[in-house]
Amino acid sequence: MITAEVSQSIESSVLCWLATIAPDGSPNVSPKEVFMHDGNGRIIVAHIASPQTVRNIESNPLVCLSFIDVFTQKGHKVRGIAKILRESHDRYPEQKANLAQLVGDTFPIPAVIEVEPTAIEEIIAPSYRMFPHTTTSQMVQQALATYKVTEYQNQGQDNPNVD
Repeated sequence: MITAEVSQSIESSVLCWLATIAPDGSPNVSPKEVFMHDGNGRIIVAHIASPQTVRNIESNPLVCLSFIDVFTQKGHKVRGIAKILRESHDRYPEQKANLAQLVGDTFPIPAVIEVEPTAIEEIIAPSYRMFPHTTTSQMVQQALATYKVTEYQNQGQDNPNVD
């Protein structure tokens, strides 16, 4: 189900958003910084500081994961069944090691959220549909201006918003 295109989309995204369902039925959306395709059809996410997400998955494993390249304004939405892998789970060491390839030991990873996709859809900015001649290059240029990338590059250490 995870094609090369979807896998590349995951790799080019800096953050993803994991939506879960709380026991009272309310939605919960949480940003995730450490995630990847495990090469075996699942998306894995590091549980770094997500106690509510973990509790929600333990109560209801249905999730939705979205990731978008902010420059091309394209990405994917993945619906699936999530599982929490803790140290006692046989896949935990391998999946934790996979995630550690991304961040080393920067963050403790007490558990891994493993998502088995049930449906995957492309996400694209409305401009692509509303203005059919819109190119990816145009969208990237627009995003670079919107996010003031050149300003951040030029100011570097002098920019109080850049650590």
